[in-house]
Order: sequence, then C-alpha cells, then structure tokens
Amino acid sequence: MKHSTTNQRTRHGRGPARRIGRTLALVLPVVLVLSGTLAVTRVDWSGNSSNSVLTASEALSTGASTHARSRAPQDVLRDRLLLELQEKDPGVALTHLQQAVNDRPSLAKHCVSIARALGRAAVRTYGPARAQSYARPVCDTAFASGVAAQYS
Repeated sequence: MKHSTTNQRTRHGRGPARRIGRTLALVLPVVLVLSGTLAVTRVDWSGNSSNSVLTASEALSTGASTHARSRAPQDVLRDRLLLELQEKDPGVALTHLQQAVNDRPSLAKHCVSIARALGRAAVRTYGPARAQSYARPVCDTAFASGVAAQYS
C-alpha cells in the first residue's frame, strides 16, 4: 500500500498555516491598537494647525493641563467654592456663589446643583447642625436641601 506524501502534517495535525494563523491572531490586534492610538495623537483635534503632530508621550504629559483648561465654567466654580468651603466656611462660599451668579447669569441654571454640592460638603466637613446654621436663600434654598439630603 502506497501512502501519499502531499498531505503530510506535523504532529497533532498542526501545519505551518495553522501556526501562522495563530501568530497573526495574537499579534494583529496589538498592532492595530497601537497604530490607532498613535494615529489619534497625530490628529489636530483643536482646529489649531500649528504644531499639530504630537508623540504619544507628549499627548499623555499634556493631557492633564489640556483637561483643566477645557472644563466647563460651572465645574470650575463648583470646585473653587468647595475648596473655599473647606478653607474658610460655607457662608463665604455661598456669598461667592451668589456673586458669581449675579455676575454671570448663564451660571444661574447650575446654581441649584452647586449649592446642593456645597450643602453635602458642609455636612461632611462641619456636621449637620453646624452646616444647617450657614443656610441662606441662595438658589431657592438648595444649600439647605443639600444639607438635608446628606443628613438623612
């Protein structure tokens, strides 16, 4: 009986095509992810054409400062007032919130959420009784509702 040598395979039925396919299946996704990451860092997303090519390390190192500049005004105000609440007292933070809303009427729609965040932070910092003593009619008593929500 004669055996054909054209269909010979290596041990356990794994031929060279199968090994190449398995290698590509492992390596190809890694290559695609890396090339996609590098391509995204090279795109000028800001619309500013000067020096639009960034390396991946530059993109990572400047990411924090870019993020800080692109924050919404209400987020910046909230963070500043929360810091002020911890450093001074909630009364000062509420006064500055009212002044900010008076100076920039576009912040009025965010006043309630900022005042509630201040109320919750005041309870964590000063306790419920002392935090409630700072309540005033800023943004329809949202500070007091934030204190009550944190307390209950």
